[in-house]
Amino acid sequence: MSKIDKLKAMDVLTYKGFTGSVHFSSEDDVFFGKIEGINDLITFEGNSVSELKNAFRYVIDEHIKDCENENIPVENRTVETSLLG
Repeated sequence: MSKIDKLKAMDVLTYKGFTGSVHFSSEDDVFFGKIEGINDLITFEGNSVSELKNAFRYVIDEHIKDCENENIPVENRTVETSLLG
């Protein structure tokens, strides 16, 4: 499968220029994901799609605040850029 095919098949969320992968664990009955295309490991989860979306937006907002507080440039490459670039 090519990188473009993987991108098309991937379930993602986007917010403020960030892209998050979306997965479901049937064993734990929870949705989860991570922010793609940045040099930090930032994960999020929720028991419903609504909770997952809220958690995703929350971790993005917190990441931006943390970067600003630490005077670190905010990375927000999209998943397309990170997979294809």
